[in-house]
Amino acid sequence: MREIQKGLTDQIVEAEQEDACGGWLEGLEYHLKSEDRTKEKVAETVKRMPGKTAENIVRELPDVIRYTFCFEPGNYATGYWTVKQHLEQQGHSMIYSKNRWREDTDYKGINTRWDMPEGQRFEVQFHTPESYHAKQEVTHGSYERLRYPLTQNEERRELRSFQREVCSWIRVPEDAAGIPDYPSERP
Repeated sequence: MREIQKGLTDQIVEAEQEDACGGWLEGLEYHLKSEDRTKEKVAETVKRMPGKTAENIVRELPDVIRYTFCFEPGNYATGYWTVKQHLEQQGHSMIYSKNRWREDTDYKGINTRWDMPEGQRFEVQFHTPESYHAKQEVTHGSYERLRYPLTQNEERRELRSFQREVCSWIRVPEDAAGIPDYPSERP
């Protein structure tokens, strides 16, 4: 993964530098999922699909390599389209996009998944400074507790309520609701 991501990271940084919309990368130091979490995800997948190799599983995991772009609310939609076009010009294919600005009550942003020409998947998230701060600094602990299988139902209700409260204060960027979802042709 470290070798595969080098050229991609260069392209992502290039997209940031070429962007005329004032966007920037956040959390670039986290662009590779931790080795331990990657191993957990591979093990979970092997249980469900015992015939797959670890290499194929890692190639198909959408967020082992991930990036986050931030845009001010007034430039958000234009920034999204600019980055999307840049990635497509580099030969990457969008396979999934979920706009969670519209109806989602406990997360705000757009999450996209891409295939590199070589077949490796990666994720690009699009946030505003507010939505990124909420995701990274305010609700990340809740997200982790919700992911944990032993979290009790009462705590889950409280955590979801907390996330909804935080997200209710995040301003929806101009024209963000018009960015369509993109259904994946592959699971």
